[in-house]
Amino acid sequence: MSLESVKKYFKDNNLGYHIYDFKESTATVELAAQVHGVTPNEIAKTIAFVQKDKNILLLTVGGARIDNQKYKATFSQKAKMMKLEEVEEITGHPVGGVCPFGLKSPMEIYLDVSLDKYEYVYPAAGSTTSSIKITPDELLKITNGIKVDVCKDY
Repeated sequence: MSLESVKKYFKDNNLGYHIYDFKESTATVELAAQVHGVTPNEIAKTIAFVQKDKNILLLTVGGARIDNQKYKATFSQKAKMMKLEEVEEITGHPVGGVCPFGLKSPMEIYLDVSLDKYEYVYPAAGSTTSSIKITPDELLKITNGIKVDVCKDY
């Protein structure tokens, strides 16, 4: 169902991105990089966070880690990841397929500046076997995203 919500989102918004749907799993950064034949950092990892008054999605390069001090300075609160059992219920996408498209309910989308190092990145597309290829600028535009700098180790 989640992959279908992404397809519907793209159709409804006249977005002509090709959705790759593989037989192999792309549920982790490492698996997705292998399937696409790219480096792990070219995989756009989507992380769901719980904040005091809302839930958000943050996209980073695959190898990045959250810098807790930068996160707190940006969002005025500590980083708190969404519980695994809540992710699909809230986003409409399973863990390993979470993406900023076709969400069950509206969420603010943030893109870390680490993505800007790459010409193309590969975010998931709603399932553990699907993804798209997109430039960071296009990703920012179609998600109405907000650019932030909250990562380290990339």
